[in-house]
Amino acid sequence: MRIVRALTTSALSLRHRVISTHLLRTRLFLKPYTGAPVTMAATAEDSLRQALAQKQSSIEFQGNAVRQLKSSGASKPEIEAAVQALNALKLEKSSIESRLIAAAGGSSSASRDAFRQNVVNTLERRLFYIPSFKIYRGVAGLYDYGPPGCSVKSNVLAFWRQHFVLEENMLEVDCPCVTPEVVLKASGHVEKFTDLMVKDEKTGTCYRADHLLKDYCKEKLEKDFSLSSEKAAELKHILAVLDDLSAEQLGAKIKEYGITAPDTKNPLSDPYPFNLMFQTSIGPSGVSPGYMRPETAQGIFVNFKDLYYYNGNKLPFAAAQIGQAFRNEISPRQGLLRVREFTLAEIEHFVDPQDKSHPKFLDVAKLEFLMFPRDEQVSGQCAKRLQLGEAVSSGIVNNETLGYFIGRVYLFLTRLGIDKERLRFRQHLANEMAHYAADCWDAEIESSYGWIECVGIADRSAYDLRAHSEKSSVALVAQEKFSEPREVEKLVITPMKKELGLAFKGNQKMVTESLEAMEEKVAMEMKADLESKGEVEFHVCTLGKNVTIKKSMVSISKEKKKEHQRVFTPSVIEPSFGIGRIIYCLYEHSFYTRPSKGGDEQLNVFRFPPLVAPIKCTVFPLVQNQQYEEVAKLISKSLTAAGISHKIDITGTSIGKRYARTDELGVPFAITVDSTSSVTVRERDSKDQVRVSTDKVASVVREVTDGVSTWADVLKVYPLHSSGTAEE
Repeated sequence: MRIVRALTTSALSLRHRVISTHLLRTRLFLKPYTGAPVTMAATAEDSLRQALAQKQSSIEFQGNAVRQLKSSGASKPEIEAAVQALNALKLEKSSIESRLIAAAGGSSSASRDAFRQNVVNTLERRLFYIPSFKIYRGVAGLYDYGPPGCSVKSNVLAFWRQHFVLEENMLEVDCPCVTPEVVLKASGHVEKFTDLMVKDEKTGTCYRADHLLKDYCKEKLEKDFSLSSEKAAELKHILAVLDDLSAEQLGAKIKEYGITAPDTKNPLSDPYPFNLMFQTSIGPSGVSPGYMRPETAQGIFVNFKDLYYYNGNKLPFAAAQIGQAFRNEISPRQGLLRVREFTLAEIEHFVDPQDKSHPKFLDVAKLEFLMFPRDEQVSGQCAKRLQLGEAVSSGIVNNETLGYFIGRVYLFLTRLGIDKERLRFRQHLANEMAHYAADCWDAEIESSYGWIECVGIADRSAYDLRAHSEKSSVALVAQEKFSEPREVEKLVITPMKKELGLAFKGNQKMVTESLEAMEEKVAMEMKADLESKGEVEFHVCTLGKNVTIKKSMVSISKEKKKEHQRVFTPSVIEPSFGIGRIIYCLYEHSFYTRPSKGGDEQLNVFRFPPLVAPIKCTVFPLVQNQQYEEVAKLISKSLTAAGISHKIDITGTSIGKRYARTDELGVPFAITVDSTSSVTVRERDSKDQVRVSTDKVASVVREVTDGVSTWADVLKVYPLHSSGTAEE
């Protein structure tokens, strides 16, 4: 995606691509998807392709030999021996093909699709989410969350607030979804928030150009066994640099490979940029254009001055926002992973660019997890386990504050229930990062779709505040007051307004403001170029283009001055969370099946941690009995008073079926009323049960769901209960 922000592309802000990988699933018994190994030897695949090509040549040679023997009237034993050799070669070829499928990641395609379909079917049937406007055949890229889906989302967001806003003492804001055009012009979204699109030349159907090329390359690599190792290497290289291809390069590859419209096989147009923002007008006159925000961050940036004042004019501080964002995706797909309206949770941590240390960094420094630095990506290596403190001290991660948020994101995701073995932090390659960004990392979660970017953590330097300062003429700056005056060497930029006015006329003000806003390094480089060459190309952000600055147009020098304070534009560390993507990956990581007690069917289970489970507990009378039902209602009241979400079921359905229904919703605990004085509490995944008195059961469940104690702690205190009736 071609966008101004240095984070991620697509439904999240997650302003990136999905990196696909192969998957693992066996038989009809669908165990939780464990994903591909982190390492994969490309050389093994290349050697298999070469061996396959050689074996194909041998088969053709042997086939010709058989035909010659038959045409020359050779003896029957000779012909049979030649045919036997030919069949042996075919068997060897089949074996190489099987190994190549496994090496290329195609062997599990059907199993992967079956697993995903089972997950999605369960989610839709149990109303976690469904396509929006379903009775009108729906609209691509729009989904409704049902009751359990709303609860999971609410729990995830509540934990996000606890983990970040409360524990980090952040300032939370809530800004409008409708954003004036001028704001998004300053941020660069109006000009650059685009994807490259192609059209079916006959039907007008639109497709994302990079998706078509990616799908073609993946399908060829997985299914075309005749590919030479050179051709396979070429396709892999295209996948690696896909995000960096220009419209012309994408179009050339689409034509070279003969890629056509997937639905009709009609020819496609040349790629052209399509802006992903939904445009609107503010007010009835239509003279004030606006857009539905593509991210929540701009609302924080434009409020920096007031937030800084609210915080006592002190740095560092962080502002946070949870809200809806909108992107008019060209061809939404992959369910909740690529949608047109979605929830973002974003943090903007403002810090002195000269001091990016963090006082709490030692709290996360010893964390060790999968990291994928850019050097490993470029050299064809794999993600590796690194200790976060070492990654920062060695310079792999740019600074402590960025490293601190990487660690906090890791803790957040794993506590939600994301499998730590299928979570990695991938550093942006040089061609992915904006020129102003100091360092960027994505938290990627492996799912049946491959590695999905779910959180972007970026050091965006001072770009955003400078852009809005320049466009609005309001200084978005911070001050550091000195205890005593300091003599400093001050950069002085003096635009020659007469010369600039003659050269740029109506654009003089924007060019002048851009010159005055230059950083010292850029200004001194311009000074050197002007002295040696007499003129220099200079990019004016508000004009969106380069202009030629001549020596007579600006004076750049350094002067010694006494200052009582330092005025500077803060840098921004930005973690940006795609909540829908995180939730979908959590669904996949939590899903598994297990056989029923009779072994005649597979039962679906979501193993949500109590933290995010949509319902914490269910209450079942064992049989339809007036006394048991009254006890169940009393327990329900005590659970409500304890703030525990629960569901009471007094239907006559067998207890085993009721357990199965709640397991499929991911409910961690079930209380079964089988007497008036005590009840059993069943844990979902182990199916273990303990007996607890009716007056204590609510407090026991609350302690476990609040994380005060664990199920293992409960087993130490209360007797294990065994009942054949319970699971029948």
